Amino acid sequence: MAVAEIIGAAIGVLLLVIVAYMLVGSVLTTAEIVTTAQKDLTLHEESRMRTYFTIAEKTPAGTNFTYKISNNGTGIISDFKHMDVLVRDSNGDYYLYPWDDTRGTEGTKGTWQILDRSPDVIHPYELDPGETFTIRVTTREDQSTPAWFQMTTGNGVYASAYL
Repeated sequence: MAVAEIIGAAIGVLLLVIVAYMLVGSVLTTAEIVTTAQKDLTLHEESRMRTYFTIAEKTPAGTNFTYKISNNGTGIISDFKHMDVLVRDSNGDYYLYPWDDTRGTEGTKGTWQILDRSPDVIHPYELDPGETFTIRVTTREDQSTPAWFQMTTGNGVYASAYL
């Protein structure tokens, strides 16, 4: 009888150790995930603080238009694939325009593209601080005359202007 009680107690202690190990392991894993998420958020916010651009020289051409963006921040703007142009037309309707990577050709309807990036010597196809790119927005056929637009970067920084 005494041996059975000892074996039962040993199994109980072993189960308590296993449960404690799993509990501590899950707490440590959760703490590591939270710490990583906080670091990622901090890096994202630092990126937003370094990003600043302005819109100038807006030139409407029918329903299409061009404008210049100047990087006035301290960070490089390069993630054009995740940048969008939001256009409000004279009827009050909004249209979202994604980036068109076809360089040097007429833009696809409903997209925006970089028309002129000169001088772009240091980091090609990246908008460095102090540089200016000319942007062309090729509007959709079902849209009336654009009245306002907003360009938004991938990290959420934006600038807007009336046409």
